[in-house]
Amino acid sequence: MSVNLPAGAVGDVAAESVVDDVLLARIRSRAAVHDRENTFPHDDLHELREAGYLRMFAPLDRGGLGFGLERVAREQTRLATAAPATALALNMHLVWTGTAKVLLDRGDDSLAWVLDDAVAGEVFAFGNSEAGNDLVLFGSRTVATPQPDGGYHFTGTKIFTSLSPVWTRLGVFGRDDTDPEAPLLVHAFLERQPGVETLSDWDTLAMRASQSNTTILTEAVAPASRVFRRLPAGPSADPLIFGIFANFEVLVAAVYTGLSQRALELAVEAAHRRTSLKANGRPYAHDPDIRWRIASAGIQHDGIPPQIAALARAVDALENRGAAWFPALVGLKVRATESARVVVDHALRVSGGSAIASSSELGRLYRDVIAGLFHPSDDESAHSTVANALLGPVPE
Repeated sequence: MSVNLPAGAVGDVAAESVVDDVLLARIRSRAAVHDRENTFPHDDLHELREAGYLRMFAPLDRGGLGFGLERVAREQTRLATAAPATALALNMHLVWTGTAKVLLDRGDDSLAWVLDDAVAGEVFAFGNSEAGNDLVLFGSRTVATPQPDGGYHFTGTKIFTSLSPVWTRLGVFGRDDTDPEAPLLVHAFLERQPGVETLSDWDTLAMRASQSNTTILTEAVAPASRVFRRLPAGPSADPLIFGIFANFEVLVAAVYTGLSQRALELAVEAAHRRTSLKANGRPYAHDPDIRWRIASAGIQHDGIPPQIAALARAVDALENRGAAWFPALVGLKVRATESARVVVDHALRVSGGSAIASSSELGRLYRDVIAGLFHPSDDESAHSTVANALLGPVPE
């Protein structure tokens, strides 16, 4: 049973999706196994690569599918209805290819090679997150040491490196303090090498199949050809920052909206399946309290897909919103992830005690949705961004 969404909504792409119903069913059938065994979904990646998933953002004339952010967000929402952790892991590849497209669309071909590599089958991962770094893209604890040939060595610890078992290109950044008065944030891509160590430390409550292990960098070498930005430390208006931020926030929102959609579907199924002795065997779908709860979940869910579509479409249309982009993007991420938590909670209450069984799909969604709390921008950072936009910054 599926939930009816408004025409053009994010989840309504079955007829035209890269992931057809048969493939989606296979991916769904494997999700519980990967969650239980804490393993990476290699079969999902293989089949999605064959379907063209890794090259969605690449233009047609470069061998890609020519999709914009709006279409890719729809695809990610659909995939997340089957396997949220698979979708979340692939988000990291799509953030880099989406950023390359944002730049290319705006006349900057500095990451065009990323799109070509994606078409060739390379897998890009996101190695920017660091424990205790609440500056996110505006500061780094990783040391970037310049080399005579224009390359850099990177030394530091990156956390939440999704796609750890399979990536072939790792985007990282670090701080170059060669000039203490003008420190730089250096962005580059690494390949697998002795200076890059992946720990086997991903044993978590949520999104287990993403295998977002810790990565230790020890003088990891990025050649000059793969160093693509050297920006002043602190906030930056460089289009790279916008590209990363826009793709990350929209695609995270899309994944959790797919999770929310699936939870709502499972709640509807449970309401029709469960019967009440008190009501002479009638299904709970006729019970007014259950109907209210499912309606509440539906109301919570159905406003998010159009917001994702509208914001993604604005990115594709090259809208120039300046600083107004950032409160809009963080607001979308927070609304989507918080809405998904509410929907899953309603769905769990409707489904009854069986939902807490270890084999329950809804129980897995209840765990997975918690991870939405921790993706940038978190609740505190997002509120600070929006407060600054509405009220101005607090004077120092």
